[in-house]
Amino acid sequence: MTTPIPTAANIFTNLPEAGLHEVFTELLKTEGLSIKRIVSRGQSSPASGWYDQAENEWVLLLAGAARIAFETGEEFHLTDGSYLHIPAHVRHRVTWTAPDVETVWLAIHYS
Repeated sequence: MTTPIPTAANIFTNLPEAGLHEVFTELLKTEGLSIKRIVSRGQSSPASGWYDQAENEWVLLLAGAARIAFETGEEFHLTDGSYLHIPAHVRHRVTWTAPDVETVWLAIHYS
């Protein structure tokens, strides 16, 4: 039996610049769990749609600023260190991300 090898990195190392689109980097994926780094700069969700995800999501805003709106009418303004839990199938959308700095998210999706 082989012993697993630990891995280490810094989430801010090799930070991509978000151009026209957000940049998603998968950091870890196992059955029932996905962890991604998302880099935004001025992006928002398409006006025509809502995210309706099959998994729960816990998101931590590491740097920058963003707003997330819910179909219920609630809207949350996130800044450095803000986190938000979004249960599965709760419709939501990103309405704004800071246009002048990279907004860095850590998104954890789980079943």
